[in-house]
Amino acid sequence: MNFTIRESVKEDMSQVLGLINELAKFEKEADAVAITKEDLIRDGFGKQPLFHCFVAEAENKIVGIALIYPRYSTWKGPVLHLEDLIVTKKMRGSGLGSSLLTEVVKYGHGLGVKRISWEVLDWNEPAIKFYEAKGANVMRDWDVVQLDEAGINRFIKNL
Repeated sequence: MNFTIRESVKEDMSQVLGLINELAKFEKEADAVAITKEDLIRDGFGKQPLFHCFVAEAENKIVGIALIYPRYSTWKGPVLHLEDLIVTKKMRGSGLGSSLLTEVVKYGHGLGVKRISWEVLDWNEPAIKFYEAKGANVMRDWDVVQLDEAGINRFIKNL
């Protein structure tokens, strides 16, 4: 199946949210998605967009996304974070994931970033193999650390 990669527009956010929900289900976190289409529109297309998104389209339907945003490394300088690279189940193995990742790398290179980083679940061996085949360094000795909204509130309350 043929597909095209392009920058997202506001009108894509309903389908983008559908892919986000598909990923959450795949990652066994189906009930964890709290974001809405309106949040995505506000946060991605406001005066100071918080993210940039590429979409893959086939037969007038969005079948993949790559959502990225800028970060800063105290060691390297400007870096890019790939929050999610999502490909619908029926499109996996079609080259779509490679095409999305290529767009992200080209975009980051154009910005002059020093690194592009992302996380992958340790049980998602197909994704790990895919990223390693592309030359990515999967750093298995690092753990992701997060404070969720409840954790932030508890932290502040205990100050």
